[in-house]
Amino acid sequence: MPTTSMPTAATLTIEDLLRPPERSGITISPDGTRLAHLAMWHERLNIWVEEIDADAPPHCVTADDSRSITRYLWADDSRRLLYQQDSDGDENWHVFRIDLDQPGAPAVDLTPFPGATAQGLELRQGHPGHATVQLNADSSTEFDLYDLEIATGALTRLAPSPGEGSTWMLVGDELLRRSMRADGTWELWRGESLVAAFDGDAYPMDVHPFEAAPDGSSIWFGSYRGTDHLHPARLDLATGEETMIHHRPHADLDTRSLVFPNLPSPLIRHRRTGELLGLRYHGMRMHTVSLDPHFAEVLEAVGTLCDGDIGGITSDIDEQRWVVSFVHDRDPQTWFYDHGTGRSRLLARSLEHLDVDQLAPVESIEITARDGLRLPAYLTLPAHVQPQDLPLVLMPHGGPWARDWWRFDSVVQLWASRGYAVLQPQFRGSAGFGRRHMEAGVGEFAGRMHEDLLDAVDWAVDQGFADPARVGVFGGSYGGYAALVGLAFTPERFAAAVEYVGISDLVDYLRSLPEYARAGLVNNWYRYAGDPSDPEQAADLRARSPITRIADIRSPLMVVQGANDVRVRRENSDRIVAGLREQGNEVEYLVFDDEGHFILNPENVLALYRAADEFFARHLAKVPADAQGA
Repeated sequence: MPTTSMPTAATLTIEDLLRPPERSGITISPDGTRLAHLAMWHERLNIWVEEIDADAPPHCVTADDSRSITRYLWADDSRRLLYQQDSDGDENWHVFRIDLDQPGAPAVDLTPFPGATAQGLELRQGHPGHATVQLNADSSTEFDLYDLEIATGALTRLAPSPGEGSTWMLVGDELLRRSMRADGTWELWRGESLVAAFDGDAYPMDVHPFEAAPDGSSIWFGSYRGTDHLHPARLDLATGEETMIHHRPHADLDTRSLVFPNLPSPLIRHRRTGELLGLRYHGMRMHTVSLDPHFAEVLEAVGTLCDGDIGGITSDIDEQRWVVSFVHDRDPQTWFYDHGTGRSRLLARSLEHLDVDQLAPVESIEITARDGLRLPAYLTLPAHVQPQDLPLVLMPHGGPWARDWWRFDSVVQLWASRGYAVLQPQFRGSAGFGRRHMEAGVGEFAGRMHEDLLDAVDWAVDQGFADPARVGVFGGSYGGYAALVGLAFTPERFAAAVEYVGISDLVDYLRSLPEYARAGLVNNWYRYAGDPSDPEQAADLRARSPITRIADIRSPLMVVQGANDVRVRRENSDRIVAGLREQGNEVEYLVFDDEGHFILNPENVLALYRAADEFFARHLAKVPADAQGA
């Protein structure tokens, strides 16, 4: 890897902080002979492959120069790789195949259906060379289940869609149906027999995890039965009986993969047999638990390699060769470990071009809301700066049924390098901190969910490190909505805000979501915020929408939008920008024509944060001179 000089806090540039790692997403092939990773090619992330036991450098095996690849998987033959890609952020995901025995051959689109999206891509247990995928090629709202022969690309329909809001699940070769009642109850059916029903109130997004045990007799799933925290349970398909597998007090199973598909499942499974090896729990930090003696030995050995949290861990089919990625606030790393020999070697330090000492540590804290609810939060104070009367950037996460976590976050570090304190409260409604914490958000959009953010700011001011006159808010998606609520509902509290793909009109947002996404709204948006088909609820949604309070916004605002966003339509942003400009408010508007809900292409990411950096520098001044970067 190339060597570079180490920037200091005084010279950290946006390019330094937002530069993609030299190698990321490293995984090992099933036969243990190859490593794959993501790295830049023609200014886009592509897939690279190298031989483990050879001296030859890695070589790029894809050639996407339009949009970065973010997720891929090995086929079980260790010869082919599959990845998913959309077009300019439209979220119409296609499945592509790369054959390593045909170097230079272009990727093959295995789902070449215009306007369709592929979901639930999984290798098929017990069927080497095959995968399953769900496709809405015939109807935008209904997904048929297909078998995909990876080598040939042959698609065989295993079952037509069971109806809108329902999906098929393969348990061995048996089809089970997952569906949702009108009241949001999740159901699992075996033929005409109801196996189990799950309270939809406990699962705003879905029952997760939900995976078949390899013997076909049971389902492993996330349960709240008997506890406030999500734990793994076994569902007997013959009797419907639920049995707790494991429980970790004060921590939920890690369900981030439900929102971020590139993150691993909380169930760690044997690559060949599918048996359960371990579990991922997530409190303020991540914890990996072993359920298998051999895996326990591996965990003990790799635990000495880095003081971060184990993020991803993959092995060959013999469980001898392992690749382990460690999440860390300032020094994330990925290691190769050979259990047979006991040898290990560092594969990548994601931030080797930066001086770790000049990055800001991320601290886990707890704040008490005005009604007594305990709010977990992450606090990042500038490195080597006296923490007193600093400008503060409040960063509410998206979702809202998601969460932040202890890690290196380039945006957090950007604000800290500019001399800002950064606060990430896990407001009520956030997932991953117990059922009660999540359900405390019901009916609280622009209410107590917003008050939690205000209480976090008050805490920071009371601690003495935040200047109440220089508080900015930065967020995307729901975090963008929260930023707009801050300026519209409590304009006296915020000096400036940057929001990207934020929801300004809750009614328009809910009515314009893609048709295939609307069936699941009953447990999340309709329950927590309101159903726009009901006139009374629609009126309440409008009252909680920043678009109705444009006249109250006084502080400068920067709006960022992907033109192809299928979740938060561009009109949401167009309307609030037009309204603010009409009344003479300061508003900056940045639109990316080749992006959707996630700003992904590197040149656009840099443009966004250059603009946001300049915006906050103007409106949260005075930033300490020794903390300003280029």
